[in-house]
Amino acid sequence: MDAPELRVEATRGALAESVHPVAAAVVDAQGRLIAASRDPDYVTWWRSAAKPFQALPLVEDGAAERFGLSDEELALVCASHSSEPGHLDLVERMMAKIGIGEDALACGVHTPLSPAVAETVARGAARMTPRWSNCSGKHTGMLALAKHHGWPIAGYNEAGHPVQRRILEAVARWTGADGREILLAVDGCTAVCFGLPLRRMAHAYARFGLVEEPAARRIAGVMMAHPLIVAGQGRLCTDLMRAWPGRVIAKVGADGIHCASLPGLGLGIALKVEDGDMRASGVALLEILRQLIARLAPAGAAAWPAAGLEPHARRQILNTRGVETGELRPAGGLRFFDA
Repeated sequence: MDAPELRVEATRGALAESVHPVAAAVVDAQGRLIAASRDPDYVTWWRSAAKPFQALPLVEDGAAERFGLSDEELALVCASHSSEPGHLDLVERMMAKIGIGEDALACGVHTPLSPAVAETVARGAARMTPRWSNCSGKHTGMLALAKHHGWPIAGYNEAGHPVQRRILEAVARWTGADGREILLAVDGCTAVCFGLPLRRMAHAYARFGLVEEPAARRIAGVMMAHPLIVAGQGRLCTDLMRAWPGRVIAKVGADGIHCASLPGLGLGIALKVEDGDMRASGVALLEILRQLIARLAPAGAAAWPAAGLEPHARRQILNTRGVETGELRPAGGLRFFDA
């Protein structure tokens, strides 16, 4: 019999119209594989799910303290934000503290991740600038690190720059991967992104939720304390951390990546919807959480999904008149391994 595997189905009427395969790894802080779907060593790009680890040098090296960055501002460094007014204000405050202008940001612009904000832009009621990028907090943090060390501002986002070499050190340390094994490419925001096996990503998130290192504790703490900054209204990362306060750290990445840390269970999760479907990644993450709870913490299974998560667990598919024609639903399951 074939090993079980997780997938997300997009239905139309009674049929599954398309199927999105999900590779996933669930790992403990010692690096043991607890559960998986398909290939847990699937190598892919970490994309924005790497942001908490890209933020760590900012705290470890003293740049956050030097520039007086608040907890909210540090949460924004880890964010894929929705370009809501509060996000834009935080970016502006950070730039003022660091002493840079918006022209220093290399991230460019894109359609806001918030449908409501995107509609405002489409109506011509707002003009996008680089701080509207969902990665503008990350880029501002990178610039702070460069200024703190006296490194050049120019090219801070490019491979080989001291900022990116310092971040690569952090990624290697937390994932346990040799820096020479980590693939490098250019992310959508122009910064460096990292190619790794899902198992490595999950191990980093498992450790992130448990270690006592001050920098990691602060970054994890600000993300859990300010979930609205990490994503935005109606976004899964925000709603999940609100529904499970202090019990989960969740971070999305582009092209079907989602990662999470479960400090109470000592686990990290990394998944990739293999065809890159972003709609399916949240459905997959919540199904993995459901199956983990049922297996490892069955007393909590009856209350799952937590209030506010239902729309993310099964996503409606609507036609042009707003009529439901189907849904995105999970199917299949994880395979579990004896510890």
